[in-house]
Parts: sequence; structure tokens; C-alpha cells
Amino acid sequence: MSSKNEKMTIGNYLLRRLKSLDVDIIFGVPGDYNLPFLDQIEDFDGIQWGNNCNELNASYAADGYARIRGIGVLVTTFGVGELSAI
Repeated sequence: MSSKNEKMTIGNYLLRRLKSLDVDIIFGVPGDYNLPFLDQIEDFDGIQWGNNCNELNASYAADGYARIRGIGVLVTTFGVGELSAI
């Protein structure tokens, strides 16, 4: 960010913060309510989108990543899939 008046989206802030924590992949399932954020992930250098077929698989992937790297990230969308991710 070059000036105090420059606007930053919450998604961009999250991606910058995750990158500072050495996260290089975000796991999850695309859905209606997270598509704009997924576009931000695709455009962000240094973090990949790890697409999964369902929230259960995505949560296992994020958990395994966290056990190896110290932090894992999971993105879901609004709906019953969050119950599977728990």
C-alpha cells in the first residue's frame, strides 16, 4: 500500500496477512458467496487455490497442511458444508 488514502479490500488484507505467515495455498470449495474472494486469490501472487470436491476433504487438506506448516487455511461458502468442515 503506497498511501494512507489507498483503499484495500478485506480479502486483499487477508491474503497479504496470510502470505506474511508463509501460507502458500488456501483450500476450499467454490460457492456463490465466496467467488469474488476466489478471484482475489487467483490474482494474488504467491498463494494458490487448492480446489476440493467437498468441505470435508478441504478441511482434511487444511488440517494436514497445518500439521506440517503450522497454519492451514480453509474457505467455504454459506450453507450446510460448514458442518462437514467441522
